[in-house]
Amino acid sequence: DITGARWSLTGAEAVLRLCSLHVSGDWDEYWRFHLRQEYKRNYLPLYSNGVPLLNRLTQARCSTTPPSLTIVV
Repeated sequence: DITGARWSLTGAEAVLRLCSLHVSGDWDEYWRFHLRQEYKRNYLPLYSNGVPLLNRLTQARCSTTPPSLTIVV
């Protein structure tokens, strides 16, 4: 317990929901759902067209030979 803690209604409700998931035994199922949703929200959009760096390299059509260096004297 945290004495003197101030909770917003939204924060208190979130904590109660998490506690109820634990007590009901649904925590593992909820956590798997949470991780899937997080993946869809945060990572899937970034990699929907492949790996970003690989796409940029492919579009740049990088040469495998180093550029020639001109030395000005």
